[in-house]
Amino acid sequence: MDERSNRWLLPPLLALLFLLIVYQYVSPGCPGAACPRRPPAPAARRGGDPAEPDGAKLPFGRGELCRRVRFDMRGRDVIVFLHIQKTGGTTFGRHLVRNIRLEQPCACRAGQKKCACHRPGGDKDTWLFSRFSTGWSCGLHADWTELTSCVPAAMERRGWAGNRTRR
Repeated sequence: MDERSNRWLLPPLLALLFLLIVYQYVSPGCPGAACPRRPPAPAARRGGDPAEPDGAKLPFGRGELCRRVRFDMRGRDVIVFLHIQKTGGTTFGRHLVRNIRLEQPCACRAGQKKCACHRPGGDKDTWLFSRFSTGWSCGLHADWTELTSCVPAAMERRGWAGNRTRR
């Protein structure tokens, strides 16, 4: 007789436990500071500058964030793609060479990972420096410091003399 009562007692207890757990995460009656799972109030509500999250000082001004940059594909400008791991960089890098509608799209051969991204009207200079256009010229997953020192030398080695980097 004892086993039979345990069998009928277990489902209501499990249901009650489930409801308590759900109530804990869904309950609207949690005051702001006493609720550990809520994020802190944004800077705008605390009276801080909304441009600086959590009172952090940024190393660049609003003018740097809002400036317009013209990219001249026919000229000497080069896009250097900095791949940051685990951020969708491989997919975006592939998109740069395969899917963008350009005056002269990158020439990709079936079965090869590298594509030739030449400037319109030219067969020598390139407008894109990435692993899908030039390969691992600066090493595997080169960071900003490695790229800034490596790209000009790699461009000169490849004979792309028309391409120059700004200093």
